[in-house]
Amino acid sequence: MDSPWERTTDVETSATPERRQLVMATALIGVGVMAAVDEIVFHQLLGWHHFYDRSTPEIGMLSDGLLHAAELVALVAGVFLLIDLRDRGVSAPVLAWGGFLLGAGGFQVVDGLIDHKVLRVHQIRYDVDLLPYDLTWNGFGLLVALVGLMLIRQSWSQAARRSESSPVNPRQDEPR
Repeated sequence: MDSPWERTTDVETSATPERRQLVMATALIGVGVMAAVDEIVFHQLLGWHHFYDRSTPEIGMLSDGLLHAAELVALVAGVFLLIDLRDRGVSAPVLAWGGFLLGAGGFQVVDGLIDHKVLRVHQIRYDVDLLPYDLTWNGFGLLVALVGLMLIRQSWSQAARRSESSPVNPRQDEPR
């Protein structure tokens, strides 16, 4: 059995449960923030679509309200999880930003591909050529998610290198 004091260079082992929880909490916040931006900008300010556009305007407005409720649940849950992690001394800002960006970009890609193309609950805009909008929406979401993944990978790699070079318990000297 491996000793918890044993040093390792394996990046995956630097993804401790606390660090995974940090990614999950901040990804949840990222999903909530991106859903709020989508709803505020595209549903309310620009009025380009509702969450569900395949029915009456009243149903569209109801679907926007349900999306708003879901985004608030994601934000509140993510913040409570983040507060709990902070209270337990878990702090890794690069990892947290990576989780946030992964969640925000992930929301946008899922919305663009699943909601817009597979389920067809709404389009970004109507009565226009959708290709530039789709490419911009999905491309930006993919870019944001990839930057998030790169930050997560960078943070895990740095934690693995620190644990390799440290003679003390790796979990004590790395930002958790």
